Amino acid sequence: MTQDPLTLYKLIVLYMLNRVDFPLTKAQITDFILEKEYTTYMNLQSVLAQLRDSNMIMERTIRNRTQLLITEEGKTTLGFFENRISPEIKKDIETYLQEKSISLKEEASLSSEFFKGTDGEYKAHLIAREKHVTLLDLTISVPTETIAQSICEKWERKSQDVYQFLIEQLF
Repeated sequence: MTQDPLTLYKLIVLYMLNRVDFPLTKAQITDFILEKEYTTYMNLQSVLAQLRDSNMIMERTIRNRTQLLITEEGKTTLGFFENRISPEIKKDIETYLQEKSISLKEEASLSSEFFKGTDGEYKAHLIAREKHVTLLDLTISVPTETIAQSICEKWERKSQDVYQFLIEQLF
């Protein structure tokens, strides 16, 4: 049976999102699909837009990172058509997710953003999550945008140290 290639790419994206219990970023999915040379960047962007427009995936943007999650409708669709993904492609996906699981989770579990508050101060909003549970949600007021941006940039590298310090100090 001949299959439309765009349909296969959609199924690959849905399969990847369904195999993890945390969101994947657009960049992570793009890296995998382009690394395996399944399709081109432009085709993939079209596929992602079609999946979003048909409510099979949900996008949320935190800072400049777009996270993707599979919806119930996407799971149902995948359930009907998962058999159209070859065992070789499924194996490639499983291998990728296993090899990169720690870095994929870390990237999905941390978020930060900064903004100017109504009081004129800048706020750095930092969040650490683990499996859909918020471990830490912290907003820090600082005098300048530069400091707020710096805090957000350091959050990815220092979040575990900050969390551990707070736990040790408060318990």
